[in-house]
Amino acid sequence: MTRRTFMQSGPLLAAAQAAPPQRTPPNVLLVISDQFRADNLGCMGANPMDLTPNLDGLARRGVLFRRAMASHPVCAPARATLFTGQYEEKHGVWHNGPGLDTNATTLATVLRGRGYSANYVGKWHLSPGGDNSAGPVAPEHRGGFLDLWEAANTLEHTSHAYEGSLYDAAGKAMPFSGVYRDQFLTQRGVDFLRNRAKPPFLLVMSYLNTHHQNDSDLYVPPKELAGKYKDFFVPQDLRPLPGSWPSQLSDYYGCVASIDNSVGTLVGALRRQGFLDNTIVMFTSDHGCHFKTRNTEYKRSPHDSSIHVPLILAGPRFSGGREVSELVSHVDMTPSLLEACGAPVPPTMQGRSFLPLAEGRRDGWRDEVYIHMSEFMTGRILRTPRWTYAVAAPKRPGWRGAPEADLYAEYMMYDNAADPWQHTNVAGYAETAAASKELRARLLARIAEAGGKAPSIEPSWFPYS
Repeated sequence: MTRRTFMQSGPLLAAAQAAPPQRTPPNVLLVISDQFRADNLGCMGANPMDLTPNLDGLARRGVLFRRAMASHPVCAPARATLFTGQYEEKHGVWHNGPGLDTNATTLATVLRGRGYSANYVGKWHLSPGGDNSAGPVAPEHRGGFLDLWEAANTLEHTSHAYEGSLYDAAGKAMPFSGVYRDQFLTQRGVDFLRNRAKPPFLLVMSYLNTHHQNDSDLYVPPKELAGKYKDFFVPQDLRPLPGSWPSQLSDYYGCVASIDNSVGTLVGALRRQGFLDNTIVMFTSDHGCHFKTRNTEYKRSPHDSSIHVPLILAGPRFSGGREVSELVSHVDMTPSLLEACGAPVPPTMQGRSFLPLAEGRRDGWRDEVYIHMSEFMTGRILRTPRWTYAVAAPKRPGWRGAPEADLYAEYMMYDNAADPWQHTNVAGYAETAAASKELRARLLARIAEAGGKAPSIEPSWFPYS
């Protein structure tokens, strides 16, 4: 706007104020990094290693959500909730196996219906069959991403750090070799932005990093970062607990830095193509990582190390370096993006748009999140600012379990104000009995609201007097 514009007055100025010019709907770049702990971000203030300068810069010009939580600390259910805005009681993807319904209403289907192209690069993990369906994904199982498609259902089973395959829209293999996986995926995204992108567009870049390589149980950073972080910072939640972190944090941090480099490259491509000012950039993860400190694998627990995910948005409607401390969840992400794009949120979606929080309006926000557990156990979690309250179905093996149970027992409870690193389970303590009773009622209400059948929740089977 010129100085002359500011000097205008009278009817012309009034008309301009009454009818602001219509802008092109914003583009959306959604970046998903698998198994990325929220405290990896330098802007969160917990890790001093300066692993994420590009993401920190994104937060400085956008909005940082300090308490974003996974809807489920497992890949497929979390991704299904992110894209549908529904809990698993509705979308049905309760573990790594069921595919997303072919008629699901998703971020892609809604935006495509409003003239967007819907484009996807990387890991999908929402095709039927889970790990047994590693390669190409049939068009009807792509959740509405029907334009650019360069993906593998479970990229962890079709690639290693320096070789592997994606599959194009026709199901033809797109092999790569000799180039690091993150760099290959990022270049595919850059090529789209440079050669194919026509606003408005939705582009999802879904990276396997910072997930471990399944068949070797190792984190494999790019060669130039291998060994760079040998003198590593240890997060407080890990320090007193045995696990895989002593041998794996160094390489994990190299994978974190690689993801940050990829985000920097993508943002640079948006800028060079003239898209950046009208693109919402969102960065998040499907779940965190506790390095085998809480159970025998990396996630699937009620601890923040499993469920606390990064969330940064920058661009139209998300600006100013604001920080949001209220609890938000995967279920809220698609409704928020739709509102920011000027699209109506379908009534099928159960999440709430957090756009008011991003703009500083907090009135009426319910500051708690409802979370599922499966595979390691069948359970439910209520996370509030103070409490983590988790229940589990007794005597039901998680991997062979069911989507829900008739009976749960109180399993874990943490006072996050007194014990922010969640080292003392206070489920069953006499001192927390009143809080447990209240949380039990609130969790039952959330299960019913999500569409689950009404279970019973018993107090902890191992009370402390």
